[in-house]
Amino acid sequence: MFIESFKVESPDVKYAEGEIHSVYNYETTELVHENRNGAYQWIVKPKTVKYEFKTDTHVPKLGVMLVGWGGNNGSTLTAGVIANREGISWATKDKVQQANYFGSLTQASSIRVGSFNGEEIYAPFKSLLPMVNPDDIVFGGWDISNMNLADAMGRAKGARANNVIKGTKKEQVLQVIKDIREFKEKNKVDKVVVLWTANTERYSNVVNGLNDTTENLMASLERNEAEISPSTLFAIACVLENVPFINGSPQNTFVPGLIELAIQRNSLIGGDDFKSGQTKMKSVLVDFLVGAGIKEISKSNVVDDMVASNGILYEPGEHPDHVVVIKGKFHSFHPVATILSYLSKAPLVPPGTPVVNALSKQRAMLENIFRACVGLAPENNMILEYK
Repeated sequence: MFIESFKVESPDVKYAEGEIHSVYNYETTELVHENRNGAYQWIVKPKTVKYEFKTDTHVPKLGVMLVGWGGNNGSTLTAGVIANREGISWATKDKVQQANYFGSLTQASSIRVGSFNGEEIYAPFKSLLPMVNPDDIVFGGWDISNMNLADAMGRAKGARANNVIKGTKKEQVLQVIKDIREFKEKNKVDKVVVLWTANTERYSNVVNGLNDTTENLMASLERNEAEISPSTLFAIACVLENVPFINGSPQNTFVPGLIELAIQRNSLIGGDDFKSGQTKMKSVLVDFLVGAGIKEISKSNVVDDMVASNGILYEPGEHPDHVVVIKGKFHSFHPVATILSYLSKAPLVPPGTPVVNALSKQRAMLENIFRACVGLAPENNMILEYK
């Protein structure tokens, strides 16, 4: 059965004015390598960390600014949202097609809520927490061509750089900040997100004294160093303006100095490289092959975590007490947004954080974090009530 919405009633959840408060016991395990009776062995200990989530339920008016707005991705995304907003339909030889959001994780997928009279109950993913309706998004951005989007959709190649931002590197950063502020004011949006969907750049050289620390990166900006890439300039502007910046291309936009700056200012960054359908298929297939005990032949950095999880198929290098921990006070998620890994081919993670590339795990992470925010247990697929 499919239901459109639901509300959680639990002693661990409180719905307040504009907020949802939930208490969640995160159960996991930790391993230690100890000498027991003269021999080292792995000891697994259950561990529980108690979290309290506070979720703002106010749905903001959202502005999305695209760097490379007139390219294939930007123009197609904008047209798709307009088509849905206006309810556009068109006839084909088979039937009349209606604009939809098929393929969207939030708009077209479902989550299991529970069971009723022996029947599994599902609800839209977007019903877990209040979310922005894509139809309400206000679009803006930058492009090196001044061609309007209608004409840009019909163009896939050719020289078009007649609308570039001029000046020194610092002046360009200040211009981007000015553009963001003007867009926000003109459209009366509450929040802005900036996405890089422009051309792929060459990798920037990470050099001590140039971009290895925030101090050196900002000094390089003052010196107008040529090695600072355009995408890094946009990222600097967004971090300084406390606007989330998502890198949709595979270059190393987030040099160490930029990541350090984002952490210092608690400004969200995410990436790298938007995950295409081809990459999603690869991560799903490799996850299946390794999980089924079948050795995958080709591997790359988009499947390494799945390969590393099976020491039977792959050689190393081939590619008790119940502990309760209580955190003290509210703080936001880490500025390096690993929660967005479902959307990225090469997920950006903070130092020391494991990279997860398996698509099913990435989706489960998103769903279960959202479930925790309303006090629901993670979906474990055990369904013990029917066993």
